[in-house]
Amino acid sequence: MPRRRPGRIRAGIPDRHQSPDTGLAIDRLSPGTLSEIARLERTRNYLQPGDVGAALRLWKDHVHRPERELWHDDEFGNVHWYCCGNPLEGRALLDGVMQAMSRRGARELRKIMEDLDS
Repeated sequence: MPRRRPGRIRAGIPDRHQSPDTGLAIDRLSPGTLSEIARLERTRNYLQPGDVGAALRLWKDHVHRPERELWHDDEFGNVHWYCCGNPLEGRALLDGVMQAMSRRGARELRKIMEDLDS
């Protein structure tokens, strides 16, 4: 019976330090800030791994919509928020995370939020 190469065996073993669902990909943030966000998501009981990235994506998608759709959502509500997430709740979560972060990390995240809000 042929022997399998060690590299091939190691490739099939999942890395114990990084799980695939906790990948945090937020552009324009330093590695230190990303690790601080990951630490907050692990240690705070109101956060799950990936919540900050998901909230930021929700808010980004919401603010890039045409203005007429934003007015329609404001007046009549949006039924898709029940299944896909409420961007206003995501924004509130991001505000809470910025308050819990260090000054430097909060400044980096606040800069991204200011660019999205403008």
